[in-house]
Amino acid sequence: MRIAIGSDHAGFELKQELRTYIEGLGHTVLDVGAHAERPGDDYPDYADALGTALRAGQVDRGVLVCGSGVGVSVAANKMPGVRAAVCHDAYSAHQGVEHDDMNVLVIGARIIAIELAKELVERFLGASFSGEERHVRRLAKVKAIEARFAKG
Repeated sequence: MRIAIGSDHAGFELKQELRTYIEGLGHTVLDVGAHAERPGDDYPDYADALGTALRAGQVDRGVLVCGSGVGVSVAANKMPGVRAAVCHDAYSAHQGVEHDDMNVLVIGARIIAIELAKELVERFLGASFSGEERHVRRLAKVKAIEARFAKG
């Protein structure tokens, strides 16, 4: 699978470790930055870069990291077609894909440690959308909301 990964300064160190881990799982990784730990960088820039790659079909899924995960999640979800969620437990990391077709896993580097982050990434990448009627129906409603506001 092709995976984009990005972070701001607060998530930089964890992003670097996760990039290596994801490659070790056999996936191709597109690193959208940051490429150095610079306190003046801004998380929306990396959410934008990752979401743009996802929407363009350059990657299948993404992983974003910032301090709490909240800011980069908010920014990523502004882009049509991006379904990003902060996950700090293994259940949510796979259930978000299985039920909600989540395509971006967001992690707070100041919230969880590396071993849990690796488990979340593995669960996220190993999951697939169930295709069950109730999940398809709900996802269609989410997409309808997105389309309604995208027109305005």
